[in-house]
Amino acid sequence: MKLLIADDDPQLVRALRITLAAHGYEVVTAADGAAAITAAAHSHPDIIMLDLGMPKMNGIEVIHALRGWTSAPIIVVSGRSGSADKVDALDAGADDFVTKPFQVDELLARLRALARRTAPASGESTVSFGDVLVDLATKAVTRAGARVHLTPTEWRMLEHLCRHPGALVTRQDLLKEIWGSEQVSDSGYLRLYMSQLRKKLEVAPAAPVHLLTESGMGYRLVL
Repeated sequence: MKLLIADDDPQLVRALRITLAAHGYEVVTAADGAAAITAAAHSHPDIIMLDLGMPKMNGIEVIHALRGWTSAPIIVVSGRSGSADKVDALDAGADDFVTKPFQVDELLARLRALARRTAPASGESTVSFGDVLVDLATKAVTRAGARVHLTPTEWRMLEHLCRHPGALVTRQDLLKEIWGSEQVSDSGYLRLYMSQLRKKLEVAPAAPVHLLTESGMGYRLVL
């Protein structure tokens, strides 16, 4: 599995390169934000690890740029521990956030979790409800034959529901699946993204028949 590490700390990058290579990762590195985008475009990494405080382009700018063309998982590894920085990174499209200093075992576990998330799912690769068709393999959504654009977070929310059709998906499950951390609290984010999904996929967003809210518990996709 190919991993891009973007960080302007050469000692950390060298240590991570040695450690991760020993665990079977093919490591590509970049020392600033602009180089990170170039490296991602040329090497097509399976997972991207980046710092927020990089020269030329900061981490948030890099995430926004990457999310314009790739859905590869992004894990932020940063010395910034404030909740605002975490929220900004996750809202920009990052999948996980690790605060420096960190334990290597924890980082490896998070990388394995991201790798599992990108692995092909078994069973059916398409899910349909109403006039909507969701292709889980190609990450494409169409409605009445027309392509529907979803943000990375909207896609992750819909994908998780599609992988558990008919089942109750709790808010905590969605928070962990979308942002990869139990430390993220639901401050209205799930309601916001669900509202956006309904506007794009339901015939009557105010009276949904497929993307349902289970009061006090979570959400359910009814096919």
